[in-house]
Amino acid sequence: MKRFCLVGLFLSFCSTQAELPPLIPREILFGNPARTDPKVSPDGSQLSWLAPNENNTLNIWTSALDGGNAHCVTDETGDPIEWYTWAPDGKHVLYLHDNAGDEIPHLFSADLTSGNVRDLTPFRGVRAQNVLTDPRHPESSLVALNLRDRNAFDMYRVNLETGAITLEATNPGDVLTWKTDNDFVLRAATAFDGKTGRTIIRVRDAADKPWRDLVVMPFERSLFAGEVVNGSLIAGFDPDGKSLLIDSALHSDKGRLMRVGLQDGHELATIAEDPQCDVAFVDVGRLGMTPSVIFHPVTDAPQAVEFNYTTPHWFFIDPKLKSDFEHISREAPGFIDLVSRDNADRLWIVASRRSGASATYYTFDRETKKLSELFTENHALAKFALAPKKPIVLKARDGLEMVSYLTSPSGVEPKKLPLVLLIHGGPWDRDSDDYEPETQFLANRGYAVLQVNYRGSTGFGIKFFNAGNLQVGLGMVEDIFDGARWAIDQGIADPKRIAAMGGSMGGFATLRALEMRPDLFRCGVDEFGPADEAVSFRSSPKYWSNILERWRRRAGDADHDENWNRKISPLYHVDAISAPLLIGQGKNDPRVTIANADPMVAALRKARREVIYVVYSDEGHGFARPQNELDFYGRVEEFLAKNLGGRAEPWKKIAGTTAELK
Repeated sequence: MKRFCLVGLFLSFCSTQAELPPLIPREILFGNPARTDPKVSPDGSQLSWLAPNENNTLNIWTSALDGGNAHCVTDETGDPIEWYTWAPDGKHVLYLHDNAGDEIPHLFSADLTSGNVRDLTPFRGVRAQNVLTDPRHPESSLVALNLRDRNAFDMYRVNLETGAITLEATNPGDVLTWKTDNDFVLRAATAFDGKTGRTIIRVRDAADKPWRDLVVMPFERSLFAGEVVNGSLIAGFDPDGKSLLIDSALHSDKGRLMRVGLQDGHELATIAEDPQCDVAFVDVGRLGMTPSVIFHPVTDAPQAVEFNYTTPHWFFIDPKLKSDFEHISREAPGFIDLVSRDNADRLWIVASRRSGASATYYTFDRETKKLSELFTENHALAKFALAPKKPIVLKARDGLEMVSYLTSPSGVEPKKLPLVLLIHGGPWDRDSDDYEPETQFLANRGYAVLQVNYRGSTGFGIKFFNAGNLQVGLGMVEDIFDGARWAIDQGIADPKRIAAMGGSMGGFATLRALEMRPDLFRCGVDEFGPADEAVSFRSSPKYWSNILERWRRRAGDADHDENWNRKISPLYHVDAISAPLLIGQGKNDPRVTIANADPMVAALRKARREVIYVVYSDEGHGFARPQNELDFYGRVEEFLAKNLGGRAEPWKKIAGTTAELK
C-alpha cells in the first residue's frame, strides 16, 4: 500500500511539473537589466539611465531626447551605481558609489562636457548621504558627511564647479536627516533622542538663527522613519513659508500628512490620510526614507501623496495632476509612478509598476498628452509567464490582521504545492505588491510563495508597529507559522514540503523558525542573517550609535542582558534545528559581520547538522554584483530542488563570481 501511495505522489508531482511554464533562465532574472532608472535633464533636452558598461557594471548613460549620441559617462567597476541624479545645472550628473559593499559611499560628479569624474567627498572612511539639490540653485549641492565625527552627519555645501566644500550645519549628535526650505536654506531636521527614544522635528528661522524643537513625538507614537539613520518625517515646507508638512501619528493610529505651524508646531490641517495605512515612504537607499509626496517643481505645492495598504495608490491634491495620471493609466497598466520631470514641468518620465511584470518606463508630454514607451526594465522577461502576487489579509493566532502576499506558479492549480515562506528583513520593513525577481524565481520553479507582514512591519499604523515590540525572534516568527497554517488549511501548501527563506533579519527569522518549529520546515535559506543579536549590536556601524536605543526598546537589550540574548538569538538553539540550511554571507558586511555568521556555521557542524556555507569576498550586506547573485541563486535552486522537489535549471560555475564554499 505504501508503495502505491509513493507512486501516486510521484505521478502527481510529474503532472504538476508538466503544467508549469518554461523555466526562466537565472541570467534573465538576476542578471543586469538592459536599462533602468531613466531621468530627464533639467532643461528637458537629454535623457539618462543606468545600464551595464563593457565590464558589465551598471553605470550612467546619457543621450539626446530622441536617443541620439547615447554614451556611457561613468566607468565604475565592481559594485553597480545604485543612485544618481542630474545636477541642477544640467552639466553634471551626481552619483553615490562605495567599495565592495563597505557602505561608505562617496559623492561623485561627472562633467558631461569634459567627461571628467570628480570625487566631491574624497575623505577616507567618510560616508556621504542625504544629498539635496535645488533647480533654483544650480551651482551647488548639499550632502551629509560624518567627517568631523564618525558618529554624526553634519551638512556641507559643495560647489559643483570648483569642488569647494563648506560646513552648512553641525549635527548635535541626534539628527537623522536635514531638509531645506524653498530657498535651499537648511531650516529643518528629523532627530532621534537616543536617551529618551523621542523623535523631534527641529527647525530654525534662518541660517543664522538657533535651532529649536518644533514637534516632539514620544517613542510609542513615532513612525519608523523617525527612528532610523537617514530617516525623515519631513515632507517639505509649505509654499506659504509659515508651515511645515510632516508625517505624524501623534493623534491618530495611522501616519497622516499634516500641516503644522512653523512657530509653535500646532497641527493646522490634515493634508492626506488613509484609515487603513500610513503615508507610504520612499526608501531611496543611502539617501534615506522620506514620505512619498509629489511636489510641484516650481511652486513647491504638494500635489499627491502615496498610500499602500494591500496595493499602492495616490491621494491627489492637485486636480491637474490627477487628470494626467488618469490619462496615463488608460494606456499603461499598473501603479503609475512619476520618476522624473523637467523644470518646465512639461516632460515627465513615468513608470508603470505591477508585481507580475518588470517596470516599463514612458515619456509623457503634458501639453500634447502623448505617452511614448521608453523601455521595459527587463524586456527579456516578456516572453515568459510571470505570476502576479495575490494580496490577502491573514489573521494571526491572536486575531491580528496581517497584510500578506501569495504568489502561485503560473498555469498550476495552487493545491498541495511546496511552499516557501519568504520573510522580509528589517524587521521594521514590509512586503508590497511589487515586482521582485526572487519571488518570480521561486514561483517559476514550482513553489507557492507566501510573504507575511508580521507584527512590527511598517506602514500599517502605530498599533501594528508597536505590536512587534520585544517580539523579534519570538511573536514575529510565530506570525510566519500562522501564515504557514493558513496555507496548509487552504490546501495550498503540502505540509511536508515547507521552507523558510529570507535576508538580513529575514535570515535571522529563518534560523529561528527552523529552531522553534523543526516539525514544520523541510529546509531553510539564510541570506546574511545575524545569529547572535549581542554581536550585531556591538559590531554595528559607528553612525548607528544613537539609534541603538530604538533597537533595545523594540528588540530587547541583547548586548546587556545575556539571558535575553540567549533567548532570541539562533546561535544558542542550534540543537533544535534538524532541517538542512544554506547560508550566504558577504565578507565585507558591515552590519551582519562574518564574525556573526562563522560561529553559527561552526555550531551547526559541531552538532552534525547539514549546512552549506558560501561567502562572497567582495560583497557587503546583500549581494550587489550580478555574477554573485547568479552564483548564489543557482545554489538556492539546487538546494530547494533537493529538499522540496521543485524544478531547477542546472547549476553552473559563474565567471567572475567571488564565491567560496567554507
